[in-house]
Amino acid sequence: MLSAIPAQTDDRVLIDFRTSDDAGVYRWEGGPAIVQTVDFFTPIVDDPYIYGQIAAANSVSDIYAMGGRPLTALAIAGFPKEGLDRDAVRAIFRGGFDKLREAGVALLGGHTVQDQEIKFGYAVTGAIDPTRMLSNAGASPGDVLFLTKPLGTGVVGTAIKFDRVPPALAEEAIQSMRTLNRAAAEALQAQSPGAVHACTDVTGFGLIGHGTELAVASGVTLTIQAGQVPMFEGVRALTRENRSGGMGSNQEHYSGAVQADPGVDDDLMSLLYDPQTSGGLLIAVNPGFAAVAAEALQAAGVRATRIGQVRPPVSGIAVIVGS
Repeated sequence: MLSAIPAQTDDRVLIDFRTSDDAGVYRWEGGPAIVQTVDFFTPIVDDPYIYGQIAAANSVSDIYAMGGRPLTALAIAGFPKEGLDRDAVRAIFRGGFDKLREAGVALLGGHTVQDQEIKFGYAVTGAIDPTRMLSNAGASPGDVLFLTKPLGTGVVGTAIKFDRVPPALAEEAIQSMRTLNRAAAEALQAQSPGAVHACTDVTGFGLIGHGTELAVASGVTLTIQAGQVPMFEGVRALTRENRSGGMGSNQEHYSGAVQADPGVDDDLMSLLYDPQTSGGLLIAVNPGFAAVAAEALQAAGVRATRIGQVRPPVSGIAVIVGS
């Protein structure tokens, strides 16, 4: 939809929407570059405070994925004129505020409109070193792929709506969505220059969708070993009856550039398309630094899993899924 927009003529724009990156980067006069993003969504859980926390963690994640440090945020909200308790609205804002404070982000204000469907999120601005940006376009053949959170929040969120999810699984997924990607981002930024080639956070387009964007921007093909991809315990059993609309849309949009091993069963394949909320980071690491990066992530308390590798481009194929 944005292909008709003319190319940027401002040379201070370092990254924009053309590489499908998580955020844009603008070189600031006399200082570091700024990195900006915006994200909001409808409730994924019933608890308004937790919803606010998840919305904040999801919004700042784009800044972390770019290699930046989030600094300020503006709230974006839509609430119905009637039928929503004022205490619930306060709890949503308080949950978001507390999570922003955990991230060291200052809330400057925001904008609220009337909307029949609840929506909440933030526009976030951060600082970034132009020499250490992590773009979708940086992956190279041979790079090792890591994922820092399990998949399945879309399936779990759908199951929650219909009361079809075990409490332990719901709690595990909710805790993951509330967890900032800050520790992972800081561990990556502490690596030697050139150790990390590319990074993106896995959100609404699912692992395959965001992996495809990274592959296309970098001019490579990703190989993902489905059996190594972390999933929430028990989520595969829920997949067939709890497919979200986003999962189907992702599969329809991206499957044409995906080559899958026949041994990968349908439920597992579906989870690779599952739209995530506040998902983990998909990281392409120079193979010579893969062990060091994995140790650094583990030391930071991040469950980073090696899920595949970057290979030279295969014509018409962005992602190869092996069993």
